[in-house]
Amino acid sequence: MTAIDTHATGAAPTGAGLAGLADWVTTTDHKRIGRLYLGVAALCLVAVAAVAALLGYERADIDVQAVDINSLTQLFALTRFGLLYLVLLPAVIGLAIAVVPLQVGSRSLTFPRVAAAGFWLWLLGGVLAVYSLILNGGPGGGNPRFVDLFSLSTVLVITGVLAGALSVAATALTSRAPGMNMRRVPFFTWSALVASLMLLVALPVVAGDLVIVYLAHKYPSLSELSGNRALAEWVGFGFTQPTTVLFAIPVLGLLADVAATATGSRLRPRGVTLAGIGLAGTAVFGAVVQYPVVIRDGFADLTNGDKLSDLVPFALVHLLPLLGVFVAVALSAGALRRKPALGAPLVFALFGALLLLLGTAASAANHIADLELVGTVWEEGALLAIVYGGVLAALGAVAHWGPKWWGRTMPTLQTIPLALLGALGAALASITMLVSGVLGQPGAVFPTVEVGNDAVVYFPDVDGPASLLNILNAVGHALVALTVLLFVGLAARSFLKGERAGDDPWNGQTLEWATTSPAPADNFAEIHVVKSAEPLLDLKSSRSDA
Repeated sequence: MTAIDTHATGAAPTGAGLAGLADWVTTTDHKRIGRLYLGVAALCLVAVAAVAALLGYERADIDVQAVDINSLTQLFALTRFGLLYLVLLPAVIGLAIAVVPLQVGSRSLTFPRVAAAGFWLWLLGGVLAVYSLILNGGPGGGNPRFVDLFSLSTVLVITGVLAGALSVAATALTSRAPGMNMRRVPFFTWSALVASLMLLVALPVVAGDLVIVYLAHKYPSLSELSGNRALAEWVGFGFTQPTTVLFAIPVLGLLADVAATATGSRLRPRGVTLAGIGLAGTAVFGAVVQYPVVIRDGFADLTNGDKLSDLVPFALVHLLPLLGVFVAVALSAGALRRKPALGAPLVFALFGALLLLLGTAASAANHIADLELVGTVWEEGALLAIVYGGVLAALGAVAHWGPKWWGRTMPTLQTIPLALLGALGAALASITMLVSGVLGQPGAVFPTVEVGNDAVVYFPDVDGPASLLNILNAVGHALVALTVLLFVGLAARSFLKGERAGDDPWNGQTLEWATTSPAPADNFAEIHVVKSAEPLLDLKSSRSDA
């Protein structure tokens, strides 16, 4: 018995025009489903980063109104919802769908039709959610019908993502090549499995709360949750840390895989690296408890029993994920002492992982009341570090696995500067908000802009360093958007007309490099028997011995 839908065809699109478009729309080839996610996520990133840059400029000076005051609440909601559920999450799920079956030696994704349906459900939900925000819906929205539409649309988005996560997890668990036990799965596959399983736990909680808020808002006599701000109060945990750390866990697996490939050696200690990635998944506790787990104000004056009652849950929700991210990043970065071959995927992955580490650490600090960061834009800085870390890693993953999808490579000398530009933009966007948070600039998960006596209450009257930091934040968002635009343009030119890639252009260690480039519809001409965690190294060694 197999979990793979043998009736679904993964044949590559061969038609042109409308026929080719129909092939893409109806495809069950996991490599194309993944690229559909990545392509739409890239478009969304450019649009959302442009809005975020506009808001950063708006916050720099309250006397300058770049956008209509009545639109600010929806623009803030669009930025956060877009960065998380239209950019980071689909990019990660898309990569996992496109890569995991190849890495585990499977000829197909498990439940390919479920994954394909999930993409279209996610896309439909995303379009409806953006539409509802434009028409004054969403958190703090003034139109009740579109507040409700936003709740239901977000449920559709989450359902679509869960369909993809289910397919990824089932593939990693049931469709591995003979001999590939869980200790031998590639690092990226392991990280995708951890992320998928944790999302299957966390996201249904978010969706369930959205349904409850919708019913309470639709029928206010049933509950006290009838205000349009109930979304932020009851579902805010699904749009902030530590839940968002779950979205970026595959960044750790990508760095480990790319570091091992770049050094040409087996990454050790393997078990500790896998454990670190697994520990990052304990961020799911934040979604399970559904409320901020904090160390109370005046912690030093508490009794030992009260201190322990704060420290234990804080360690489970915040410190264990931070420890896991640190261990995975430290071990992967430590392997780079072996004089790696410098390539764009490694640069993208390294900066992405460092940003994820920064965001996870900032999230933990945000929940220590004595630091007085709660209610400031520090939380936004942590969010941006995690999201843009994931974006950089996704770009690196496309540069790394693009040859396996299109059969051509991207030029290293042109791609590495884009990695540096993107890292600069991500650092400016996130670190400026962290510094502004230390300076006391107020913020919120879903800010509500209130107008009274022609004054915008949410925006503080910032000047000096705070004003400059907000301008630099806007510049950072713009640089990230520019990086993605230039990367997409370079990728399109390279993968259509660039230098042809060999089957193993990176001298890889895992099974995806054992098949042809581009990979055929059914991935492998033969099923490989795995004898170690680096099966391609074993295969190359046996050939050289022969």
